[in-house]
Amino acid sequence: MHQSIQIIGNLGKKPEMRYTPSGKAVTSFSVATSRKYPAADGSIVSETTWFRITTWSKTAEACNQYLDKGSKVFIEGRLVPDAQTGGPKIYKKQDGSAGASFEVTANLVRFLSSKGEGAPVQAGASVAEIEGAGEPIPEDDIPF
Repeated sequence: MHQSIQIIGNLGKKPEMRYTPSGKAVTSFSVATSRKYPAADGSIVSETTWFRITTWSKTAEACNQYLDKGSKVFIEGRLVPDAQTGGPKIYKKQDGSAGASFEVTANLVRFLSSKGEGAPVQAGASVAEIEGAGEPIPEDDIPF
């Protein structure tokens, strides 16, 4: 059995990197995808979906170094269901309404922004591909 999700979107804020007690790098960041479509009454509906992305090891270090708020990325990974609900993590927004967070552990991260479009990218690194970040980590080794 296998499940995979592919996401192309923009970072909502600068990535946050931490280290597990055993010294393994973990970087988390949010990615927004959006689409517009016409409603039945002819108005344009704008829809945004947020994903919380977690990367590990060398991928985590590269994401922390090269990505910034607004960077465009391609993510391939697996959905991580909430242990209590089996679906997305449900939370209460500041205005009191319900929200959902779709958690993804990335196996592949491609940096799509060119220089000046979000992340500061070094020469020769405008499109970077990092693989192999999806190894499982014991839950008590996660720093957040």
